[in-house]
Amino acid sequence: MTYTIGVDIGGTKVATAIVDQYGSMISKKEVISNPIGKEEMFLQVIKSIDAVLDTSNLTKDSISRIGVGVPGKVDSEKGIAVFQNNLPWRNFPLVDRLREHFLTQDIVIDNDVYMAAYAEWRKLCACKQDTFVYVTVSTGISCSTIHHSSFLRGGGFAGELGLYPVISNSSPNGINQLEQVASGLAIQKLAQKQFGNKHMTTRDLFNEFHKDNKIAKEIIKDVTESLAHAIYALVCLLDPNKIVLGGGVINHQPFLLNLVKNKLKRFLMVEQQHVLRGISTSYYKGDSGIIGAAMRIKTSNNKEKQGTKLF
Repeated sequence: MTYTIGVDIGGTKVATAIVDQYGSMISKKEVISNPIGKEEMFLQVIKSIDAVLDTSNLTKDSISRIGVGVPGKVDSEKGIAVFQNNLPWRNFPLVDRLREHFLTQDIVIDNDVYMAAYAEWRKLCACKQDTFVYVTVSTGISCSTIHHSSFLRGGGFAGELGLYPVISNSSPNGINQLEQVASGLAIQKLAQKQFGNKHMTTRDLFNEFHKDNKIAKEIIKDVTESLAHAIYALVCLLDPNKIVLGGGVINHQPFLLNLVKNKLKRFLMVEQQHVLRGISTSYYKGDSGIIGAAMRIKTSNNKEKQGTKLF
């Protein structure tokens, strides 16, 4: 049996898991991020990996590979964390630094959303020639596209769906970036403003929504309409066979999927109706990034290069 470590690095926490060759998690551990400095943050990554090894019966020499998901812009070929908005790394040589601490040389990093997309694609996309889109709605909003079994990376910044302008009733000028309207942080800020309660959380808002509170229902209506606008842009550009919605907001409130689909229906032409059958919520939920990071590693001498097939 071979084992791989998957690491999902975020501004709040670092989640690490040991995954077997079949994609099943053997052990998982989380540590709090420490973004006050680049070395302090890197130390938390090391602590997270050491912690998950300590909770298992495995030793460092039984781990053949490590896959790491990092937010922001990543140079996966050179192993560099180029730019992270919520981390103190700028052109940080993450792979080289990890190799100083662990026996394996087979270490790969990539954008965290791309890692999550890979896990979902492997599980849910039956036809490897399909166009697959994974959308994460969490603290921020982003997406990743896998077309004919290869990532669509563009110039290196593809997938920043959160920057897309959408119609928004909550915005003074009627339009705003999707991330400023429909992300978890944006929803919380809007709820606090509309309810006049600076301590209100997104969970509180959804509780009020389920109680048929008019203010909450209006906020969620705006959120789901904005998401539908953005997803329709993806439909027009890519005509995807499969769209998976993940991230904390969707994972914890899966009922939002049907609300988004109902609003999306209004835009779709007959030839686009197949999209409705191909939209689902995440299979792995909050573990997509960890499992995807672990599964991206194949063999020590066969690392995925940009533009090559993923299987």
